[in-house]
Amino acid sequence: MFERKTFKSIFIIIYEAVTYIIFATPRFRIFNFLKSLYINILGGKAGKKITYYPGIRLGNVSKLKLGDNVDLAWGVIITTKGKVQIGDRTLIGYGTKILSANHNIPSNRGRIFTSGHSSSEIIIGNDVWIGASCIILPGIKIGEGSVIAAGSVVTKSVKPYTIVAGVPAKLIKNRT
Repeated sequence: MFERKTFKSIFIIIYEAVTYIIFATPRFRIFNFLKSLYINILGGKAGKKITYYPGIRLGNVSKLKLGDNVDLAWGVIITTKGKVQIGDRTLIGYGTKILSANHNIPSNRGRIFTSGHSSSEIIIGNDVWIGASCIILPGIKIGEGSVIAAGSVVTKSVKPYTIVAGVPAKLIKNRT
């Protein structure tokens, strides 16, 4: 049992270190190609012509699906325990967090530390613009052509071709 735990710990350390180093590289075409190749080799799906700014943090890339022409800006964090799909021609702004898992809140004043996690898939449609410093929570679907204003916290799914803003994000207007 000790050997299995040790092996798993070493694997996690190596995986996280390699992923950190790969995604710390500049956004030049060759590095972007290598980042997509890394995702595809490890079981995820990365489309064509993706721009990865340096400093992106990704969870298990095998549960990540990126469409073509996606732009991931500096400081984007994507947790993938519940799976994440990002559609074609989508812009993700600086410092945005896409979180497909969260801690459970126990009932009856139970201990939070040992209450576990829940996860749910996030689906972001094609032609979506997510502004800087947004937070997308587990289970959210963001419809095609939507705009999420900078600093918004998305707690409910967003209909296609709408603009939302705020904490929590609310409908500002429809795109016509």
